[in-house]
Amino acid sequence: MQVGTPAPDELLKVAVEIVRQAADTARRMRAEGVSGIATKSTATDVVTAADRAVEREVVATLRSLRPGDAVLGEEYGDSDVAVSGGPGVVRWILDPIDGTVNYLYGLPHYAVSLAAEVDGQVVAGVVRNAATGDEWTATRGGGAYREGRRLRGSTETDLGQALVATGFGYDAARRTHQAGVLNRLIAHVRDIRRYGAASLDLCMAAEGLVDAYYERGLNLWDHAAGGLIATEAGLRVGGLNGAGPGPDLVIAAPPALFGPLHDHLARCGATDGP
Repeated sequence: MQVGTPAPDELLKVAVEIVRQAADTARRMRAEGVSGIATKSTATDVVTAADRAVEREVVATLRSLRPGDAVLGEEYGDSDVAVSGGPGVVRWILDPIDGTVNYLYGLPHYAVSLAAEVDGQVVAGVVRNAATGDEWTATRGGGAYREGRRLRGSTETDLGQALVATGFGYDAARRTHQAGVLNRLIAHVRDIRRYGAASLDLCMAAEGLVDAYYERGLNLWDHAAGGLIATEAGLRVGGLNGAGPGPDLVIAAPPALFGPLHDHLARCGATDGP
């Protein structure tokens, strides 16, 4: 990083402070009742007033604390600070409420996710389950933690004994294809879990609460912080055939499971279809 760019632990400190406040806002607004419900890409892809309010709050705080930084948020996109502002510029990547459908239904599995990116590389990240207060953090090269406990991921080496988390897209045609992939995969793993919040799925994989995770159709804000946390816990995070994690596919698994899971997903056509 360039001289003058904050160290990852400094950026993490800012992120944690902001995310805790934002999670409090999300939880309070949920207690007051969900409002301002609208849809985005499909009729099942919902956004609430809380999603927008949390993003505005985080962006405003970042502009106050770090006015030269850029922000990429799920609801409002890039801030008016240029992302291409030169080497060493920090870009914050925000999902104000990951798991909005869970939030809508009152299921206690939704999160605020915030990552700091420098020169195209995520260097710090925090994911906080706003409903429960559980929090995961990581800095690049500094490890991943939950409540001071360093995370190491699963020690499982047999894909047939692996509990694998996944998720589904909002488009009906994509969900149908993903169900077909799952139908072909499920005989080769212990079982499948679907919780509905990618950032939390990645943190659960980092903690070893599930052995591995995969999903197609994720945006950067879905996996920026959680992907760093999984990586720093020792997991391999990537796509198919050497690609990085992205919209086509995100796989997060311990090294012993990554290859077998990758190969099964490739045979199942995980990146085919809509």
